[in-house]
Amino acid sequence: MRNRTIHGVTHELLDFQMPDFACDCHTHVFGPAEQFLFSPNRQYTPGNASVTDLLELHQILGIQRVVIVHPSPYGSDNSCTLDALQKIGSNARGIAVIDRDTGRSQLQEMHEMGIRGIRLNLETSGIQDPEFAKHELFKAAEQVQELGWHIQLYTNLKLLAALKGVIQQISAPIVVDHFCRAQAELGVDQPDLGDLLELVQNGRVWVKLSAPHRIAVDPDSLETQAIAQLFVNTNPDQMLWGSDWPHPGGKRGQENALGEIESFNPIDDGHALNRFAKWIDDPLLLEKILVSNPAKLYDF
Repeated sequence: MRNRTIHGVTHELLDFQMPDFACDCHTHVFGPAEQFLFSPNRQYTPGNASVTDLLELHQILGIQRVVIVHPSPYGSDNSCTLDALQKIGSNARGIAVIDRDTGRSQLQEMHEMGIRGIRLNLETSGIQDPEFAKHELFKAAEQVQELGWHIQLYTNLKLLAALKGVIQQISAPIVVDHFCRAQAELGVDQPDLGDLLELVQNGRVWVKLSAPHRIAVDPDSLETQAIAQLFVNTNPDQMLWGSDWPHPGGKRGQENALGEIESFNPIDDGHALNRFAKWIDDPLLLEKILVSNPAKLYDF
Protein backbone atom coordinates (compact mmCIF):
# COMPACT_ATOMS: atom_id res chain seq x y z
CA MET A 1 0.00 0.00 0.00
CA ARG A 2 1.31 3.47 -0.92
CA ASN A 3 1.57 6.14 1.74
CA ARG A 4 1.46 9.94 1.92
CA THR A 5 3.25 12.17 4.40
CA ILE A 6 1.45 15.25 5.78
CA HIS A 7 2.48 17.46 8.68
CA GLY A 8 5.38 15.12 9.30
CA VAL A 9 3.25 11.97 9.60
CA THR A 10 2.94 9.17 7.04
CA HIS A 11 -0.62 8.00 6.33
CA GLU A 12 -1.86 4.87 4.59
CA LEU A 13 -4.11 5.38 1.60
CA LEU A 14 -7.61 4.00 2.06
CA ASP A 15 -8.39 0.42 1.15
CA PHE A 16 -12.18 1.04 1.03
CA GLN A 17 -14.46 3.41 -0.89
CA MET A 18 -15.03 6.55 1.13
CA PRO A 19 -18.66 7.66 0.70
CA ASP A 20 -19.40 11.13 -0.67
CA PHE A 21 -19.75 13.91 1.91
CA ALA A 22 -18.01 11.99 4.68
CA CYS A 23 -17.36 14.11 7.76
CA ASP A 24 -14.48 14.15 10.22
CA CYS A 25 -16.37 15.18 13.35
CA HIS A 26 -13.42 15.94 15.63
CA THR A 27 -10.47 18.05 14.55
CA HIS A 28 -8.60 21.06 15.91
CA VAL A 29 -6.72 23.95 14.34
CA PHE A 30 -3.86 25.69 16.16
CA GLY A 31 -2.09 28.91 15.26
CA PRO A 32 -0.35 30.82 13.98
CA ALA A 33 0.78 31.38 17.56
CA GLU A 34 1.66 35.02 16.92
CA GLN A 35 -1.89 35.71 15.69
CA PHE A 36 -4.00 33.65 18.09
CA LEU A 37 -2.81 33.93 21.68
CA PHE A 38 -3.14 31.06 24.15
CA SER A 39 -4.88 31.36 27.50
CA PRO A 40 -2.52 31.82 30.46
CA ASN A 41 -4.59 29.13 32.24
CA ARG A 42 -4.00 26.45 29.59
CA GLN A 43 -2.85 22.94 30.44
CA TYR A 44 -0.38 22.65 27.55
CA THR A 45 1.14 24.63 24.67
CA PRO A 46 0.62 23.12 21.20
CA GLY A 47 2.49 23.77 18.00
CA ASN A 48 0.90 25.11 14.83
CA ALA A 49 -1.55 22.91 12.91
CA SER A 50 -2.99 24.82 9.98
CA VAL A 51 -6.19 24.67 7.97
CA THR A 52 -4.03 23.97 4.91
CA ASP A 53 -2.54 20.85 6.51
CA LEU A 54 -5.98 19.66 7.62
CA LEU A 55 -7.52 20.08 4.18
CA GLU A 56 -4.57 18.35 2.50
CA LEU A 57 -5.04 15.34 4.77
CA HIS A 58 -8.77 15.27 4.13
CA GLN A 59 -8.27 15.48 0.36
CA ILE A 60 -6.10 12.37 0.47
CA LEU A 61 -8.60 10.57 2.71
CA GLY A 62 -11.61 11.59 0.61
CA ILE A 63 -13.24 13.55 3.45
CA GLN A 64 -15.35 16.51 2.31
CA ARG A 65 -16.84 17.83 5.56
CA VAL A 66 -15.24 18.71 8.86
CA VAL A 67 -16.06 19.77 12.40
CA ILE A 68 -13.52 22.04 14.10
CA VAL A 69 -13.63 21.59 17.88
CA HIS A 70 -12.30 24.59 19.77
CA PRO A 71 -9.24 23.39 21.73
CA SER A 72 -8.67 24.09 25.41
CA PRO A 73 -5.38 26.11 25.14
CA TYR A 74 -7.36 29.08 23.81
CA GLY A 75 -9.85 29.15 26.69
CA SER A 76 -13.08 30.85 25.61
CA ASP A 77 -11.44 32.94 22.87
CA ASN A 78 -12.80 31.22 19.77
CA SER A 79 -10.96 33.42 17.25
CA CYS A 80 -8.76 30.64 15.86
CA THR A 81 -11.67 28.24 15.38
CA LEU A 82 -13.89 30.90 13.77
CA ASP A 83 -11.04 31.86 11.44
CA ALA A 84 -10.76 28.21 10.36
CA LEU A 85 -14.51 28.04 9.68
CA GLN A 86 -14.33 31.15 7.51
CA LYS A 87 -11.42 29.75 5.53
CA ILE A 88 -13.10 26.40 4.86
CA GLY A 89 -16.63 27.66 4.23
CA SER A 90 -19.88 25.72 3.98
CA ASN A 91 -18.29 22.29 4.42
CA ALA A 92 -17.20 23.17 7.96
CA ARG A 93 -18.98 23.38 11.29
CA GLY A 94 -17.57 24.26 14.68
CA ILE A 95 -17.88 23.59 18.39
CA ALA A 96 -17.15 26.60 20.59
CA VAL A 97 -16.08 27.07 24.19
CA ILE A 98 -18.00 29.84 25.96
CA ASP A 99 -18.14 31.30 29.43
CA ARG A 100 -20.79 33.02 31.55
CA ASP A 101 -20.06 36.37 29.93
CA THR A 102 -20.75 35.17 26.39
CA GLY A 103 -23.83 37.10 25.29
CA ARG A 104 -26.77 36.20 23.10
CA SER A 105 -25.54 38.39 20.24
CA GLN A 106 -22.12 36.68 20.31
CA LEU A 107 -23.77 33.26 20.18
CA GLN A 108 -25.93 34.30 17.23
CA GLU A 109 -22.90 35.62 15.39
CA MET A 110 -21.05 32.35 15.97
CA HIS A 111 -24.09 30.43 14.74
CA GLU A 112 -24.00 32.38 11.48
CA MET A 113 -20.31 31.48 11.14
CA GLY A 114 -21.00 27.74 11.51
CA ILE A 115 -20.88 26.97 15.22
CA ARG A 116 -23.41 24.29 16.16
CA GLY A 117 -22.48 23.33 19.72
CA ILE A 118 -20.42 24.13 22.80
CA ARG A 119 -17.86 21.98 24.53
CA LEU A 120 -17.51 21.31 28.24
CA ASN A 121 -13.99 19.96 28.57
CA LEU A 122 -14.33 18.41 32.02
CA GLU A 123 -11.62 15.78 31.58
CA THR A 124 -8.78 18.08 30.58
CA SER A 125 -9.74 20.47 33.38
CA GLY A 126 -9.64 17.60 35.90
CA ILE A 127 -13.28 18.09 36.94
CA GLN A 128 -14.64 15.04 38.73
CA ASP A 129 -17.16 16.68 41.11
CA PRO A 130 -20.67 15.61 39.98
CA GLU A 131 -22.41 18.60 41.58
CA PHE A 132 -20.15 21.11 39.85
CA ALA A 133 -20.52 19.25 36.55
CA LYS A 134 -24.33 19.19 36.89
CA HIS A 135 -24.39 22.93 37.46
CA GLU A 136 -22.21 23.53 34.40
CA LEU A 137 -24.36 21.27 32.24
CA PHE A 138 -27.61 22.99 33.26
CA LYS A 139 -26.06 26.39 32.56
CA ALA A 140 -24.78 25.24 29.15
CA ALA A 141 -28.21 23.88 28.22
CA GLU A 142 -29.80 27.21 29.14
CA GLN A 143 -27.34 29.14 26.96
CA VAL A 144 -27.77 27.03 23.80
CA GLN A 145 -31.43 26.04 23.83
CA GLU A 146 -32.69 28.91 21.64
CA LEU A 147 -30.08 28.18 18.98
CA GLY A 148 -30.73 24.44 18.77
CA TRP A 149 -27.09 23.66 19.52
CA HIS A 150 -25.79 20.54 21.23
CA ILE A 151 -23.44 20.14 24.17
CA GLN A 152 -20.23 18.20 23.69
CA LEU A 153 -18.76 16.62 26.81
CA TYR A 154 -15.23 15.40 27.25
CA THR A 155 -15.49 13.32 30.39
CA ASN A 156 -15.29 9.76 31.71
CA LEU A 157 -17.81 7.02 32.32
CA LYS A 158 -18.05 7.54 36.08
CA LEU A 159 -18.86 11.24 35.84
CA LEU A 160 -21.15 10.69 32.86
CA ALA A 161 -23.13 8.15 34.89
CA ALA A 162 -23.48 10.73 37.68
CA LEU A 163 -24.88 13.19 35.11
CA LYS A 164 -27.44 10.73 33.77
CA GLY A 165 -30.38 12.37 35.55
CA VAL A 166 -29.44 15.82 34.25
CA ILE A 167 -29.04 14.54 30.70
CA GLN A 168 -32.53 13.07 30.86
CA GLN A 169 -33.95 16.42 31.98
CA ILE A 170 -32.47 18.77 29.38
CA SER A 171 -33.54 18.99 25.76
CA ALA A 172 -30.17 19.76 24.16
CA PRO A 173 -28.49 16.79 22.46
CA ILE A 174 -25.39 15.53 24.29
CA VAL A 175 -22.28 14.33 22.46
CA VAL A 176 -19.44 12.55 24.26
CA ASP A 177 -15.89 12.59 22.92
CA HIS A 178 -13.50 9.69 22.50
CA PHE A 179 -15.72 6.75 23.52
CA CYS A 180 -16.39 8.64 26.80
CA ARG A 181 -13.00 7.23 27.78
CA ALA A 182 -14.30 3.67 28.11
CA GLN A 183 -11.07 1.72 28.65
CA ALA A 184 -10.70 -1.06 26.10
CA GLU A 185 -8.70 -3.31 28.40
CA LEU A 186 -11.52 -3.26 30.98
CA GLY A 187 -13.89 -4.89 28.51
CA VAL A 188 -17.55 -4.48 27.66
CA ASP A 189 -18.77 -5.03 31.23
CA GLN A 190 -16.73 -2.26 32.86
CA PRO A 191 -18.33 -0.08 35.56
CA ASP A 192 -20.70 2.71 34.43
CA LEU A 193 -20.62 1.72 30.77
CA GLY A 194 -24.18 0.41 31.05
CA ASP A 195 -25.49 3.87 32.00
CA LEU A 196 -23.96 5.40 28.87
CA LEU A 197 -25.29 2.61 26.68
CA GLU A 198 -28.80 3.20 28.05
CA LEU A 199 -28.58 6.89 27.13
CA VAL A 200 -27.28 5.97 23.68
CA GLN A 201 -30.03 3.43 23.14
CA ASN A 202 -32.66 6.00 24.08
CA GLY A 203 -31.21 8.55 21.69
CA ARG A 204 -30.16 11.02 24.39
CA VAL A 205 -26.41 10.77 23.80
CA TRP A 206 -24.25 10.67 20.68
CA VAL A 207 -20.83 8.99 20.85
CA LYS A 208 -17.74 10.02 18.93
CA LEU A 209 -15.82 6.88 18.03
CA SER A 210 -12.68 8.98 17.93
CA ALA A 211 -9.07 8.75 19.07
CA PRO A 212 -8.99 5.09 20.16
CA HIS A 213 -5.35 5.60 21.18
CA ARG A 214 -6.81 7.54 24.15
CA ILE A 215 -8.69 4.49 25.43
CA ALA A 216 -6.41 1.59 24.53
CA VAL A 217 -2.80 0.54 24.88
CA ASP A 218 -3.19 -0.99 21.42
CA PRO A 219 -5.92 0.67 19.28
CA ASP A 220 -5.68 -2.28 16.86
CA SER A 221 -6.61 -4.78 19.58
CA LEU A 222 -9.69 -6.98 19.62
CA GLU A 223 -10.66 -5.31 22.92
CA THR A 224 -10.80 -1.91 21.23
CA GLN A 225 -12.82 -3.37 18.39
CA ALA A 226 -15.27 -4.91 20.88
CA ILE A 227 -15.88 -1.55 22.58
CA ALA A 228 -16.46 0.19 19.24
CA GLN A 229 -18.82 -2.49 17.99
CA LEU A 230 -20.74 -2.47 21.27
CA PHE A 231 -21.52 1.21 20.83
CA VAL A 232 -22.47 0.78 17.17
CA ASN A 233 -24.71 -2.20 17.85
CA THR A 234 -26.44 -0.34 20.69
CA ASN A 235 -27.67 2.44 18.40
CA PRO A 236 -25.93 3.17 15.07
CA ASP A 237 -28.07 6.31 14.64
CA GLN A 238 -26.14 7.94 17.51
CA MET A 239 -22.61 7.20 16.27
CA LEU A 240 -20.07 9.66 14.86
CA TRP A 241 -16.47 9.32 13.73
CA GLY A 242 -13.65 11.79 14.26
CA SER A 243 -9.90 11.69 13.77
CA ASP A 244 -8.84 14.05 16.60
CA TRP A 245 -6.30 15.59 14.18
CA PRO A 246 -3.62 16.87 14.82
CA HIS A 247 -3.76 14.55 17.85
CA PRO A 248 -2.75 16.75 20.79
CA GLY A 249 -1.52 15.17 23.98
CA GLY A 250 1.78 13.71 22.79
CA LYS A 251 3.35 14.32 26.21
CA ARG A 252 0.18 14.31 28.30
CA GLY A 253 0.78 13.09 31.83
CA GLN A 254 4.41 14.22 31.79
CA GLU A 255 5.79 17.33 33.40
CA ASN A 256 5.82 19.96 30.69
CA ALA A 257 6.46 23.69 31.15
CA LEU A 258 4.00 25.95 29.33
CA GLY A 259 6.90 27.58 27.55
CA GLU A 260 7.72 24.25 25.91
CA ILE A 261 5.72 23.18 22.87
CA GLU A 262 4.01 19.84 23.42
CA SER A 263 4.36 17.48 20.49
CA PHE A 264 1.38 16.00 18.66
CA ASN A 265 0.85 12.24 18.55
CA PRO A 266 2.10 10.86 15.19
CA ILE A 267 -1.15 9.05 14.38
CA ASP A 268 -1.60 7.47 10.94
CA ASP A 269 -5.13 8.64 10.06
CA GLY A 270 -5.31 6.50 6.95
CA HIS A 271 -4.63 3.41 9.03
CA ALA A 272 -7.17 4.57 11.62
CA LEU A 273 -9.87 4.89 8.96
CA ASN A 274 -9.03 1.54 7.37
CA ARG A 275 -9.29 -0.05 10.81
CA PHE A 276 -12.60 1.69 11.48
CA ALA A 277 -14.08 0.48 8.19
CA LYS A 278 -13.12 -3.09 9.10
CA TRP A 279 -14.78 -2.71 12.52
CA ILE A 280 -18.02 -1.57 10.85
CA ASP A 281 -17.78 -4.06 7.95
CA ASP A 282 -20.94 -2.76 6.25
CA PRO A 283 -20.84 0.00 3.58
CA LEU A 284 -24.36 1.24 4.34
CA LEU A 285 -23.69 1.42 8.07
CA LEU A 286 -20.36 3.11 7.42
CA GLU A 287 -22.13 5.71 5.29
CA LYS A 288 -24.63 6.33 8.09
CA ILE A 289 -21.84 7.02 10.59
CA LEU A 290 -19.62 9.05 8.26
CA VAL A 291 -22.29 10.96 6.32
CA SER A 292 -25.92 10.82 7.46
CA ASN A 293 -25.46 11.11 11.22
CA PRO A 294 -23.12 14.13 11.11
CA ALA A 295 -25.27 15.82 8.46
CA LYS A 296 -28.21 15.60 10.87
CA LEU A 297 -26.38 16.67 14.03
CA TYR A 298 -24.22 19.44 12.54
CA ASP A 299 -26.85 20.83 10.16
CA PHE A 300 -24.98 20.30 6.88
